[in-house]
Amino acid sequence: MSENLEQVNNTPDASTAPATSEAVNGSLVKRGRRKTRIGKVVSNKMDKSIIVAIERRIIHPIYKKYFKKTTKFMAHDQNNVANIGDIVKIMETRPLSARKRWRLVEVIEKVK
Repeated sequence: MSENLEQVNNTPDASTAPATSEAVNGSLVKRGRRKTRIGKVVSNKMDKSIIVAIERRIIHPIYKKYFKKTTKFMAHDQNNVANIGDIVKIMETRPLSARKRWRLVEVIEKVK
């Protein structure tokens, strides 16, 4: 019976845990790799929030022609550093509001 307990409670200690783990209440919680995207800021009218447009190229399944598809994400900008036209990197995070599930990681290129 004690062998089964050891197998169940066999969690890695903090020294051998990967970088994607974090300590919560003294126990380790494994977290998967978070998605990151690079896009252009199209709106910063809200306080601590930005809208980032991410453009990707898709091939049409029948005609084999490439076309652009744009997806917009609302991201959290804690210090209001991003401006319209900036190229930014955003990362997935826990839900911050009804529409915000991304946060600003860095401003890659400032608009001139």
